[in-house]
Amino acid sequence: MKPTSPYLLPSVAYSTSELRNLNRLKARRKRWLDVHLWLGLTLGFFLALFGLTGSVLVFYEEIDNLLNTDLRQIPAQTKGESAYHPLSEILAAAKTSLPSEAKLGFVDYPADNETTYKFGFNFPTTTPEKIDEWFVYVDPYQARVIGKQLIKKADELLPHPLIPFVFRLHFALLAGETGGIIVGIMGVILVFSLLTGLIVWWPLTGHWRRALTIKHHASAKRLNHDLHQTFGFYSFPVLLAILLSGVYMNLPDPFMVLVKQLSPGTQGFNDTPHSSPAQGRSPIGLGQALTIARNRYPEGRVDWLSNAESETGAYIIGISDVPGLSRFWSERQISIDQYSGAILKAQDPSTRQTAGQTFVEWQWPLHSGRAFGWPGRITVFVAGLACPVLFITGVIRWLQKRRAKKVKREGSKKHLGFP
Repeated sequence: MKPTSPYLLPSVAYSTSELRNLNRLKARRKRWLDVHLWLGLTLGFFLALFGLTGSVLVFYEEIDNLLNTDLRQIPAQTKGESAYHPLSEILAAAKTSLPSEAKLGFVDYPADNETTYKFGFNFPTTTPEKIDEWFVYVDPYQARVIGKQLIKKADELLPHPLIPFVFRLHFALLAGETGGIIVGIMGVILVFSLLTGLIVWWPLTGHWRRALTIKHHASAKRLNHDLHQTFGFYSFPVLLAILLSGVYMNLPDPFMVLVKQLSPGTQGFNDTPHSSPAQGRSPIGLGQALTIARNRYPEGRVDWLSNAESETGAYIIGISDVPGLSRFWSERQISIDQYSGAILKAQDPSTRQTAGQTFVEWQWPLHSGRAFGWPGRITVFVAGLACPVLFITGVIRWLQKRRAKKVKREGSKKHLGFP
């Protein structure tokens, strides 16, 4: 029996049972295609938006430094970090540029001998639970404020600078905590859409070359089909990792419930150590915490510091490029009691941990592409750009099919004698 379907190999003779099985697979594929189509039409625009903004954020530090050279760049000194003023003096200088009630959130440590400190501050307004957000830049060699930058006023919807705007658009659609939850739910649905795309793509009878390549000198219709198919297949593993890690960052608690079920003892980024009760003691300050961390762990480059978020919170210090950890991800995070200065936790790839812990700690490196250095960042950047291609080619494909069905209906009416 000769095949009569474009899904069948023309050079192969199929038995009746084989044809019946292929027809069942074709019908099942049609159902998954409908699911994939409507998921794509519903959330494809958001996938394109997340992809484009994510590609920008792969290089957010470089872009931000380029846009703010007057705030980030200073003349280099040959002595480098050894000539820095103590962090306590630099932080004190930063605080003098803002109202006394301003609360420190984080510190970006100078990346090299020509870069300033960047401090992130919040301070309350007359409206309860609303804050103004500022960045303050300080010369580490002179402990002198270079300038400050308003990020967002409490009564404004949009952040002012480009990179904070892109960050909040990417992670929360500019809608705060509620937006973050919505984006997380979208991420779950997009993971499912991605999987249905793989099911639809899978060649039923072994046309692997056709499914993996773009046909040269093809019609515009076939070219669009091949672009959607090949871009989807080759970006699939990267997009799957990015979407899963995005779900973790936006919906950490539900995500961790599942991970802890599969791997008991795993901790997420919300499971940070807490400082002991103050009992009349004052915080030691980030400067002293940094000294304690560097005395215990002198290897690597200080990347960032996080202030204690509450009276029981801990200081967290991030150190990058730690030798001997992992050639894929070499960051160590050190949590320090804000009152006693005790090291509560030092987390890095060498720490003995559960499989779930390893999985969780790879989420941000994979999401940002930093797990594999420049090749990883470029891969994530390209995968992000594939998202609008998938959306546009998917919409075009849908319109082509609608047009073809309309022409077929009109042709059937004319054949039956209807006007």
